[in-house]
Amino acid sequence: MHKTLLRYVALWCLAVCLAGIPLTQAQQLDMDLLKAMKPRSIGPAGMSGRVTGIDVVLSNPDIIYVATASGGLWRSTSGGTDWQPLFDKERLLNIGSVAIYQKNPDIIWAGTGEGNPRNSQSSGAGIYRSIDGGRSWQLMGLEKTRNIHRIVIHPDNPDVVYAGVQGSAWGDHSQRGVYKTTNGGKTWKKILYINQRTGVADMVVDPTNPDKLIVAMWEFRRWPWFFKSGGKGSGLYVTVDGGKTWNQRTADHGLPKGDLGRMGLAIAPSKPNVVYALVEAKKNGVYKSTDGGYKWAKISEDANAGNRPFYYADIFVDPKNENRVYSLWSMVSRSEDGGKNWKIIILYSGVHPDHHAFWVHPEDPDYIIEGNDGGLAISRDGAKTWRFIEN
Repeated sequence: MHKTLLRYVALWCLAVCLAGIPLTQAQQLDMDLLKAMKPRSIGPAGMSGRVTGIDVVLSNPDIIYVATASGGLWRSTSGGTDWQPLFDKERLLNIGSVAIYQKNPDIIWAGTGEGNPRNSQSSGAGIYRSIDGGRSWQLMGLEKTRNIHRIVIHPDNPDVVYAGVQGSAWGDHSQRGVYKTTNGGKTWKKILYINQRTGVADMVVDPTNPDKLIVAMWEFRRWPWFFKSGGKGSGLYVTVDGGKTWNQRTADHGLPKGDLGRMGLAIAPSKPNVVYALVEAKKNGVYKSTDGGYKWAKISEDANAGNRPFYYADIFVDPKNENRVYSLWSMVSRSEDGGKNWKIIILYSGVHPDHHAFWVHPEDPDYIIEGNDGGLAISRDGAKTWRFIEN
């Protein structure tokens, strides 16, 4: 023991002596030797944080808009090579949704507050509009809605906009539901409301009928120590008259019995009568409608279709192939047979996990943009390979 103690003392003395050497040398360093050196950032790592929404200018698909949960709204005009922040001058940076009016891409809507109610959820304070391609923004109301998860713009009338409000995760909140404006955001009308604990989990529009929307309503509640997903308020609703009237789909129409949780929805652009729903229930499953969302049938309980529905329940259909369906969750999976069987196409490695946003070019389905907890990835070969956007 005595020899061991002496070794420790000797090593400690040596460490003290060595620690003093750099101080002596630093005092004699000629700073002129460093004049040609420029500082550069070496951290943090090249991650963007959680991406919540993606939209692209169809007339020029190199122009990409990306919404982030706590980092504002970003635009690239070079297909993802360079990016400019668009929201740094606004009162908050928490974006949950973004939508472009394609007939005049200078008109852009951004909903604040993300729709992913984990305990680090970023809340918002209203909906914003730009009429100059994102150079400037105007607050257009809905300041108390907290989390605007979806935005749908009428394809022929930029003054008609729907906002799917999820609302606060932390308590009862009367501002939830679907809102509609017919005057460009000057006034809003709540056109679908269930109760103070039920907000919008998803909202999709028929590409051939802008008055037809399908909305998944979700009852949920978060506490610091617990999360409850599902309840009597959850349900699936269809309107064909722009929200004047709604028809609820239930177990009588093929959906699961009992309380439902979060649901993800997708309408096939090439065949709008084909609609998919990823449904959280006592037994989670993939459901399909072939009559435009009125009657449903369970087609799969494949575990590869998704997990953790409170955090993500988003599905998308290939614009050219109604049988090719993508599901975003901790990984990304794809079905080639109309939702029956699912294969994982993005693992935990290569692309950051936990996926929330997806965009597929309507004329070139090989061009895909995907958003996740670590940023953005772009594929040009139908999801075979991905380019991580590090900047």
